[in-house]
Amino acid sequence: METATKKSIQQKNYTVNINNAASQKVNILMVDDHPENLLALEAVLSSPNYSLVCATSGKEALKCLLKQEFAVILLDVQMPGLNGFETAKLIRARAKTKHTPIIFITAISQDREHVERGYSVGAIDYIFKPFQPEILKSKIEKFVEMHEKYEEEISKSEWQRSVELKEVNQRLNRTTLDLRRTEALTKVIGETLIDTIVTVDDQERILSVNPAVKKMFGYQPEELIEQNVSKLFLQMIGKNGERSSDFLSSIKQGVGKVIESVALRKDKSDFPVDIQIGETEIEGRQIFICAIRDVTERKQIEEVKKQQFANLEHIVEQRTIELLLANEKLQQEIEERKKIADDLFVSQERFRKIFESSPNLMAIISQENGTYMDVNASWVTFTGYSYEELQNQKINLQDFIEEAGGHSIGLEQPIRNMKIQYKTKRGEMRAGLLSSEMINIEPEPCILFVLTDITERVLLEKEMARLDHLNLIGEMAAGIAHEIRNPMTTVYGFLQVARGRDVSKEVIDLMLDELNRANSIITEFLNLAKNKVSDKQMKNLNTIIKALFPLIQAEAMRASKQVDLDLSECPDISIDEKEIRQFILNMALNGLDAMSAGGKLTIKTYAEEQAVILEIKDQGAGISPEILEKIGTPFFTTKEKGTGLGLAICYSVAERHQAEIDIETGDKGTTFSIRFKTKH
Repeated sequence: METATKKSIQQKNYTVNINNAASQKVNILMVDDHPENLLALEAVLSSPNYSLVCATSGKEALKCLLKQEFAVILLDVQMPGLNGFETAKLIRARAKTKHTPIIFITAISQDREHVERGYSVGAIDYIFKPFQPEILKSKIEKFVEMHEKYEEEISKSEWQRSVELKEVNQRLNRTTLDLRRTEALTKVIGETLIDTIVTVDDQERILSVNPAVKKMFGYQPEELIEQNVSKLFLQMIGKNGERSSDFLSSIKQGVGKVIESVALRKDKSDFPVDIQIGETEIEGRQIFICAIRDVTERKQIEEVKKQQFANLEHIVEQRTIELLLANEKLQQEIEERKKIADDLFVSQERFRKIFESSPNLMAIISQENGTYMDVNASWVTFTGYSYEELQNQKINLQDFIEEAGGHSIGLEQPIRNMKIQYKTKRGEMRAGLLSSEMINIEPEPCILFVLTDITERVLLEKEMARLDHLNLIGEMAAGIAHEIRNPMTTVYGFLQVARGRDVSKEVIDLMLDELNRANSIITEFLNLAKNKVSDKQMKNLNTIIKALFPLIQAEAMRASKQVDLDLSECPDISIDEKEIRQFILNMALNGLDAMSAGGKLTIKTYAEEQAVILEIKDQGAGISPEILEKIGTPFFTTKEKGTGLGLAICYSVAERHQAEIDIETGDKGTTFSIRFKTKH
């Protein structure tokens, strides 16, 4: 009875203790150096049954463990100072916290060696970031439940503790199964990575490789196990660019870093790689984990970028040189412009002085509206208009008449020494030579008029022409008398002989020939008349030459000479066809007469700006200077039976057509060039 009562009391006390334990909150320690991660854990594990304690470092976590007990510890692996592994070692070293469950939370590596190291220092489980909140919450609940059960076992009997320990063992088995699953997952990840993962011990021996080594290096994984790691590398490159063959030293120095190296394939070809090296310790043995990445493509891109950068630097350098040269040139241009500006100022002053003091009439006319902008003193003196009367007044072009055509001048094109008649204020018509030039007087385009008054010279020329005319008439009268007296003497003599006799037909024919000769001389003399009326029409010079060619060629063949035509396309011009036919025939026959047998006469035509050119070239001995001065003078001839009127008539015809005759002569022949204007 007493025993049953005592047992009932113990059962009651046990129930009370259990209820008291259940009513207390369970402590959970969360350790992470990032406050945002602690907030995330609090958000997931927030519960009225839990007391969540946060620590931001390993040292702070150890201090918390000294103050109170915890059902479970969530411990970050990568922390400054004491990392997760070192903190876990210290927790397991204390008897009071030796059995406190530790769950590692990490985001850096899921490698097998890394996970094994965590379990070796006392981790119960691994959670990889980013974690699933429900899974984490579920695991914590299980560990809390385990902790509560652990607390209950204090009040339980030995046999109850044994039962609960079995349950704990079952849970540990499940945890081990989870660990194996984690290891399998780690293996799958290692096999699917494109990077080659090599684990190496402190003797440079390869402990393991993942399948990526086959594609990258050409080896089967089993070919490399227990081989020296130097088999995979041609040389290592340190962080400062130095090259080394001491692989273990390079690996140790590169722990936690990414180093460059030159890898060596099975076929002995090499390629650049980056190696990320991690370090761990398993059962007191130092292990290095090397993640090898082929960076051939990146190096090629870097080389291309380097070349592009070099090209860009070259372009920049060239451009800099160009800019320096351009700047130097600009400085020179500035100096030249300054000099030009100074010269321009001097030139303007010089022009002003010349403009004001010139004896020629000078005026500046606006191109826009044709008004006077300025005139010099000579303009005022000769025209009779004052400066004020002309200022800003429009020029009256009707006061400036072209002598050749009788039309008023135009402002559209520059003029060169045009003979004009201009009217003064008093209505007097005076003669002058007009030239004009388009100029710019900033900012307005203008026309510079330069008019040379030649009224006095024209009057003098007319008087000289009148005297020359009288002199010429005297010379011509003597020439005509001489030329006509010869045939008349012949006729007179035969008529005296024939007085009272029968005259034979031959004598009559001879007298008729002499009379025809006298008539021909008179006819040619009349052709010299300046006031002869011309019947001008638009004709093509080539057509007239082609019509005369058979006659000229026949005359040349009779004297064993040649005639060549070199006719280019020419526009029609206003000419008197009969006069031009006589002109060409006279010129051609003179050229043939000037040559000996075998000579060649060339008749050439071509067009120039506002002109048609006729050239008649012989291969004679040339014309002497004393004869050249008299060419064109009436009755001057070098022929025994010539009248001396042929070339005089040609010059007269040219004058009536406003054509210019130029002569080039030498010992290889003479060329007569006749320029017919297309516009009069």
